[in-house]
Amino acid sequence: MTTFIVKGKTALVTGANRGIGEAFVRYLLQAGANKVYAAVREISSLESLRSEFGDKIEPVLLDVTNKTHIASLHDKIDSLDILVNNAGIAHGCFSTANEAIEIARKEMETNYFGPLQVTNALLPLLRKSPEAAIINISSIAGIGAMAAIGPYSASKAAIHSFTQGLRSEMQNEKIAVIGVYPGPIDTRMAEGWEIEKPSPNQVAQKAFKTLTTGGIDVFPDDFSQQMHTLFLEHPNKLQEAFSQM
Repeated sequence: MTTFIVKGKTALVTGANRGIGEAFVRYLLQAGANKVYAAVREISSLESLRSEFGDKIEPVLLDVTNKTHIASLHDKIDSLDILVNNAGIAHGCFSTANEAIEIARKEMETNYFGPLQVTNALLPLLRKSPEAAIINISSIAGIGAMAAIGPYSASKAAIHSFTQGLRSEMQNEKIAVIGVYPGPIDTRMAEGWEIEKPSPNQVAQKAFKTLTTGGIDVFPDDFSQQMHTLFLEHPNKLQEAFSQM
């Protein structure tokens, strides 16, 4: 698959009410998507987007850790072309902290098992599309572990591995699989990072530019690009850089 057209497509975005998820919703509709299912844990959080875009946004109650919510997706969605697995959580926690195991379980449930379950639930609909895409939001912290967010890094490494495996499984189908690996972005999740942070809009724009030109991996900001370059030179160089932060 060398090109991808967003216009006229139907999409579902998880964690759609703010940050990167909201940016994906806006990009899709501005690029001509027919409808976006905006999946959130609180429907009321979509009031602003609904007032702006009207019926082109279809609110969907979805906690990606809730099996009942996931099972009910087929009752609400009859066709789908694009799935954006964006919903995620992050806690500042070392892997050796007293609370690390509890936090690791929560982050893995949301950041890995959530996208895995949502993808598997919606794959039959995506397979009916003549041109479909799955976009998984990982993190540069999934390429190399950051000590202060050790459990989070592990969960994002899991979604990175899932993305690679899914891409292999989909290679003979008309479903593109894109991995997105941002550094700190100007969202609530990255508060406290004292570096220049690009906007969520930049992440969405870079992701779809990659998708529409046949690419597969997206490093949407200067920080993630620099860290990925270090990783390509030698994985230990990236780990050393993260250890000094």
